[in-house]
This record gives sequence, structure tokens and C-alpha cells, in this order.
Amino acid sequence: MSPAFGAMEVEHYSKGVLLEPFVHQVGGHSCVLRFNDKTICKPLIQREHQFYETLPTEMRKFTPQYEGVVSVSFEEDEDGNLCLIAYPLNGDHDNLENLDNSDCEPKSKLLRWTNKKTMLLENEKISKEWVRQHRKEEKMKSHKLEEEFEWLKKSEVLYYTVEKKGNVSSQFKLHNPWSMKCHQQQLQRMKENAKHRNQYKFILLENLTSRYEVPCVLDLKMGTRQHGDDASEEKKANQIRKCQQSTSAVIGVRVCGMQVYQAGTGQLMFMNKYHGRKLSVQGFKEALYQFFHNGKYLRRELFESVIKKLTELKSVLEKQESYRFYSSSLLIIYDGKERQEVAVDSDPEDLEDLSEESSDESAGAYAYKPTASTVDVRMIDFAHTTCKYYGEDSVVHEGQDTGYVFGLQNLIDIIKEIRDESSE
Repeated sequence: MSPAFGAMEVEHYSKGVLLEPFVHQVGGHSCVLRFNDKTICKPLIQREHQFYETLPTEMRKFTPQYEGVVSVSFEEDEDGNLCLIAYPLNGDHDNLENLDNSDCEPKSKLLRWTNKKTMLLENEKISKEWVRQHRKEEKMKSHKLEEEFEWLKKSEVLYYTVEKKGNVSSQFKLHNPWSMKCHQQQLQRMKENAKHRNQYKFILLENLTSRYEVPCVLDLKMGTRQHGDDASEEKKANQIRKCQQSTSAVIGVRVCGMQVYQAGTGQLMFMNKYHGRKLSVQGFKEALYQFFHNGKYLRRELFESVIKKLTELKSVLEKQESYRFYSSSLLIIYDGKERQEVAVDSDPEDLEDLSEESSDESAGAYAYKPTASTVDVRMIDFAHTTCKYYGEDSVVHEGQDTGYVFGLQNLIDIIKEIRDESSE
């Protein structure tokens, strides 16, 4: 980045960046927002911030890159629309040249993400003009939000037909219910506290989905224990109950959220944490199968990469002395966009006119091989992580996080089972 260009970006950033909902958030209760195409942000929690600043070198490839801290304000425009604006922290301008802000939405741009009724999602053919009109008309009303969130809880698995004329990735903005739910809750919390506080610190993190055209995301809650050492007795009992009533207690992992593009049916599928908690071990395996199936065929080419990365992560965590990753999640991400399949012995020029029929499941199994696909495996959410090196913790643990490692091994074994059964 040239010094002049960097200065321009710093000036742009200092005027405020409009934060938008991060449309690929599929789990968690903390609001994740889009800062720009390559960066997201979330409310700063001191323990998570400490984790990222003291992260062991060998774990960095398995976590999002930490990019700093911003100050976020809750603001309301002349039409009463609510929005969140990010500004540099005081004295932090010197570090901004390392951050690419060229694709941020400036505060001056009058696009406002307001309270959109969740029930609108039921109508798959809502015009963009209709949505824009109602974004301006809708107001944040707490009793309405509660009704909408209750509806979301009941709608644990949702399917939306993708408009063939539109860009698939852009349609996540209208259809991802969990992202919208978290964004609305964040706005509501900040609105309620606006009289007492209007400045919040958010951390900036790498957007793990930015390199994928149609991100398929699986959020897995890892470990046999979810409550932190500082949890109240009520919180502790609640988390223990959730583990006992889900696959967490049995295999050390449960589904916390999922989004998959199924090219075969032209649908986006979303699964939330409420459904994930109800799954049996067999149901968990079936959910994993569904995650790797695109509606036409199983994405077998992804298995070896996923297994390799999970095995490497397990080896790294087995060497981490004293760390406990309570309530953290593991993301598995791949691109759901269909790729051209290539005949094993064909000349590339002969493949230009391949028909859609020639790339169905049977053809893919015997005559064609899919092009290589990248899969990402990352740990996220460290608000309840503890380690003896933190110093201030009253409880100090020794050795590896056996509950997390147990969950990883079972996850590896189940994916191997799916791989082996699908090749029989």
C-alpha cells in the first residue's frame, strides 16, 4: 500500500464506517458485523481480546487473524433509522495503514440496516424495492422483536429457493435468519443503553468467508463442558443441562448452526442451534452428511482436506498446556458454488460444450473428477477461554483440554465413516 493511498484510507475511516450485518453468521449469540469484505467485527470481551493478543504461534493458522480494535457508536438518522458506526480508537490512527478500508461503506452513504420483520423471510419472492421501503418504515419495538425471535426458535431448519437470475451470495442478505436475529438484538441492547452509554469497543477479525463465492458454513460447539469457571450457579446448571441433553455429553461436539447451498434444488438451507441440540449421535452424523451434500452428490473431494486439518488441529491442542476452550466453536467452511467437472482423459477443448446432464452424480463418479476445492477449519469464540498464563484466574487447569480433544477425535471418526460409507 502506498503512503498516499494509506493516508486516503485513514481519512475515509476517520469519518466513520457504516457496519452492516454479517450475513454468513450461522451461530452464536454475539452480534457479528461486516466492517469490509475482508474484515468483520464483534463486541470486545476482555478475555477473548486477551486470547487473540497472546495466541500461541502454532494456533494462529486455526483462528481468524486479529486486526485490532475500533470504537463503535449507536446512531440514529433524521428518519429514525438505527445504525452502528465504527471509528478509530483515540490515538490508533498510526496502525490504520495496515488495514484495507477501500471497500468500507462510508457513514455518509444513506444505506441503513434497520429492523426488518423476520416474517418477511417467509415470502421468497419479496422484491428488493419492497424490502428497501419497509426498512425505512419499520421501527425497533421490543415486544415485536420478542415475537419474531420466538418464531425463529420454532423455525429451526429453513429452506429458501434461490432466484435463478440473481447472484446466490447476495441472497444471503435476505434469507439468513440468524444473522438478522443477532443484529436486531444488538441494536436493541444498544438502544436501551443509549442514554447511559454510546461508545463501545469492538474487535476486528479476519472474515473467513471472504474468499468463497457461496460460503457453506458449519458451526460446531466443541467440548463436553460449556460453562466457564466464572459462571454463576444458574448459568453453570443451564450449560450442564444443555450438554447432557445433546450430543455434547456423548461425543464432545454438537451442531450450533449451518448454512448450505444445495445446487441440485437451487435452495439455501439454514439450521440453527435449537435443532442442533435435539440431534442424536445418528442425527449429528446425518447433519454432517447434509452439510457435505450439495443436493446432487456428496462433495467427497472435501473429506481428505477436512480430516487432515482436523487431525493437525488435534495434534496442536494436545500440546497446549492449561488452555480450556469452554463454549468455543469450530467452523468448517467450503465453497458451495458448482465447479466445472473435468473428464479424466479428455482434451480441455473438448469440454467446452459439456451438457449439464454429463455432470450428474453417476458421471462424476465414473467419468469425471471435480476440481480441487479448499476447506477452512478455524476455532472461534473465546469469551470463556482460560489459561494459567492469564494470571488473574482463580481456577488453574493443568494439561490439555481433554473435552475439546475428545470432540475433535469423534468428529474426525464420523467424517471418516461418512467418507468410507459413501465410497462403498
